[in-house]
Amino acid sequence: MDTNRKPNFIFSVSWEVCNKIGGIYTVLSTQAKTLKEESGATLIYVGPDLWEGKNNPLFVEDKSLYAIWKDVARENDGILVRTGYWNIPGRPIVFLVNFMASYPLKNSIYGRAWELFKVDSMHAYGDYDEASMFSYTAAMAVKSFYNFNISPNDTVVYHAHEWMTGLGALFLKHFIPQVATVFTTHATSIGRSICGNGKALYEFFKGYNGDQMAQELNMESKHSVEKQTAQRVDCFTTVSDITALECTQLLERTPDVITVNGFEDGFLPPASKFDATRRDARQCILNVANKLFGTFWGSETVIVATGGRYEFRNKGIDLFLESLRKLRDNNRTDGAHILALINVPAWVKEPRADLQDRLSLKDSGTTPLPMPLTTHWLHNMDEDRVLCTLRSMGFENRPDDNIKVLFVPCYLDGNDGIFGRSYYDLLIGQDLAVYPSYYEPWGYTPLESAAFKVPTVTSDLAGFGLWVNSVLGRKAEIEDGVKVVHRTDGNWHDAATDISAQIEKWVQLSLAQREEIRQKAGKIAQKALWKHFIKYYLEAYQFAVNKTWRKMYQNS
Repeated sequence: MDTNRKPNFIFSVSWEVCNKIGGIYTVLSTQAKTLKEESGATLIYVGPDLWEGKNNPLFVEDKSLYAIWKDVARENDGILVRTGYWNIPGRPIVFLVNFMASYPLKNSIYGRAWELFKVDSMHAYGDYDEASMFSYTAAMAVKSFYNFNISPNDTVVYHAHEWMTGLGALFLKHFIPQVATVFTTHATSIGRSICGNGKALYEFFKGYNGDQMAQELNMESKHSVEKQTAQRVDCFTTVSDITALECTQLLERTPDVITVNGFEDGFLPPASKFDATRRDARQCILNVANKLFGTFWGSETVIVATGGRYEFRNKGIDLFLESLRKLRDNNRTDGAHILALINVPAWVKEPRADLQDRLSLKDSGTTPLPMPLTTHWLHNMDEDRVLCTLRSMGFENRPDDNIKVLFVPCYLDGNDGIFGRSYYDLLIGQDLAVYPSYYEPWGYTPLESAAFKVPTVTSDLAGFGLWVNSVLGRKAEIEDGVKVVHRTDGNWHDAATDISAQIEKWVQLSLAQREEIRQKAGKIAQKALWKHFIKYYLEAYQFAVNKTWRKMYQNS
């Protein structure tokens, strides 16, 4: 028996393949080139076909790719697949599956899932059906491809990402047991829900039962498929040590491998253009702020920012705002101008026409625009948590306030109507980035900030923060390029004070000291490139393959 077989085919399945939503898209799209090169396997990503009749800029269709198989899959199994390439570095093969035909079979699929795997779909709601039908269809497409194109001597890995693809992994393993299955949870559904509902995850961690909490929080179906997949696949992985503890407690299986999230640095400007790009970004940010505030703040302004998904508590947005309040009330910034950005997509209505008009003028005067807290109008101006918190804290962005907070509540994709720049095009212009998350299995936002040589504050409840501490062998300080703030369920005010102190410290540093710290931030990020981390994915695949072949050998 050969227990060191390497995979000939790797199928990586996710709702975010050619579908840019969040962090998993970043994981998969940045790893593809390195994974393709290092594995030596035929790498195929499988995602949902959500762009029927519309152009998907991320997908380059190739109708000739596996054309005969597609005809067979359609005629024999009713499976509709579009083949092509993901428009990212490495241009990996992509199968986009149309999962609508699985809906009429939903009840029978759920019934079989209960009989075979004890997956409880009785309490499903929201996006559960959509995710499950995609997951099942993706697996059946791979099953069809396997039977038509793959030799019994080939070694195949099926890698399912998140609970949304778990059902398919279970069915595929049932129908084709020689396929090695890997399941990665990037964040447990029940852990995220506990935090999102304002409960203390860490103080009572050892007392939580995943099944009980799923029932209490109406998460039974998502938790069920995630737990059963974690327990039944050949290799179970997660992205950080802190989430591994969460999996052990709530899913009742300890991950076999920690598949740490890396990144590729191809999105960074070349060294020859880095400083000019940074200056341009700062000018853009300050121009918008000055036109909104009616001020003339210059290049010496300290630009501090946070961003990410609009999870007010989980992402530490509340803590960031409290740190700014403490900084203002303590009044120890030596009169320095501090511009704090909150780059969080909200329920945006439209870009402000009055701000657009003022941006088109060279001289806008010294009168602030009405409501100088936000660049865009929202549908829920009176209920938005950021705006409500700013108002309750007394942030009004008056002309003489030396700390001003600007809410940027839209996706920065270059089409926001105000900045006209992408998120990365503006990120490089920041002085400090603050992401003091309460719940963060990994944390791409602080990693990306460090990659742009923006000194970054994160927390030790984030996988990235713990990783930085492990790299340094101690608690990271801002002088290292990344500051890791200690967070618990009970030290909210202390953590806010610590963050406030980091901003105050930055203001007092010389330009030479700031530049040295910026270089250190970039060096830390370079340690997280995929060329250093892809080995964990290869380890997971080898683990799954070995386990599968041992089973096959024992049963033969």
